[in-house]
Amino acid sequence: MADNRAVAYKGPGEVEVIDIPYPDFQLHDGPGVNPANVGRKVNHGAILRTVSTNICGSDQHMVRGRTTAPHDLVLGHEITGEVVEVGRDVEFIQVGDIVSVPFNIACGRCRNCKEGKTGICLNVNPDRPGSAYGYVDMGGWVGGQAEYVLVPYADWNLLKFPDRDQALEKILDLTMLSDIFPTGFHGAYTAKVGPGSTVYIAGAGPVGLAAAVGSQLLGAAVVIVGDMNAERLQQARSFGCETVDLTKGDPQDQIEQILGVPEVDSAVDAVGFEARGHGKDAGEAPATVLNSLMGLTAAGGAMGIPGLYVTGDPGGVDEAAKEGSLSLRLGLGWAKSLSFTTGQCPVMKYNRQLMMAILYDKVQIAKAVNATPIPLEDAPRGYQEFDAGAAKKYVLNPNGYIKAA
Repeated sequence: MADNRAVAYKGPGEVEVIDIPYPDFQLHDGPGVNPANVGRKVNHGAILRTVSTNICGSDQHMVRGRTTAPHDLVLGHEITGEVVEVGRDVEFIQVGDIVSVPFNIACGRCRNCKEGKTGICLNVNPDRPGSAYGYVDMGGWVGGQAEYVLVPYADWNLLKFPDRDQALEKILDLTMLSDIFPTGFHGAYTAKVGPGSTVYIAGAGPVGLAAAVGSQLLGAAVVIVGDMNAERLQQARSFGCETVDLTKGDPQDQIEQILGVPEVDSAVDAVGFEARGHGKDAGEAPATVLNSLMGLTAAGGAMGIPGLYVTGDPGGVDEAAKEGSLSLRLGLGWAKSLSFTTGQCPVMKYNRQLMMAILYDKVQIAKAVNATPIPLEDAPRGYQEFDAGAAKKYVLNPNGYIKAA
């Protein structure tokens, strides 16, 4: 059977491209695989030759050693591919299709899936609702930063692109449909962004920038992005965002300089549990962003929280943080009648509509996040540069489909 190369977590700060087995239609024992999933038949699945697979900030949390991820876990949940094999129970997806893979794995059969809550499928992860490829405590489905990957429930999960040539021409935009574009859009949508909204987005990494693009697509009047990284703030300004430099302290004063008032209608947390306090020399303070948003969101407003928060963080700043317990200003949020939405984005709720926006040139998400293709073997460099704050979204190109790489 064909060889397969993949990116694996080797320990804090270290990834390596290794040889792994070519996938078949069964889950095998391996790093991070839930014992209850070992031997699980996947006759409803498809095997993809990877067209593109992206490095995500959620991957970076694991690589920094900030989760309980086991060594040799194969990484990668942002996957676009060409179907090369289908299981015996697949009816509609065909060999040769170019498809986007939602990062959250869903069965399409359980109550949550039928209600559109595909980020918390009840059947794919024996430990808890919700699953993803190549991620700690998510059932052990092998990651997609590889030459080939198995995708279960193919007829349900895969989004087929209507035209192969068009898809490959726009692949740097379409690759963002597996996670960050729907996730950023979900952050804006759940923050109730609409025509004329004023929006503050904490974090100018790829998800924050995708939330900014999503806010613009939803009709926001002003989109403000805050970060401590000057290069990333410049990237936000490149497509029309206002920016806030958090090395200068709390964002409210700078927001007031932009809007005339120190509040916004909608706010998005695109940072998550590794948040730092405001100010040039501030250390890690994981509740900073959430508490800041409670203060700067107008009464009756909404907060979208696509930033990742975890139940286990070995590197947490204190014992509470190590189990995901944060000290929140919930009383303030309650007094202001704020609403907020957390959890995995249900990618399938948005990915087809966002695909259409890309195909008909209504949005240029790759340009906004500075999509940068690199070979699979350069993944360790990509992780290092991304961790150092590069204002880029690294797109791995395992099989040479992306000619620019």
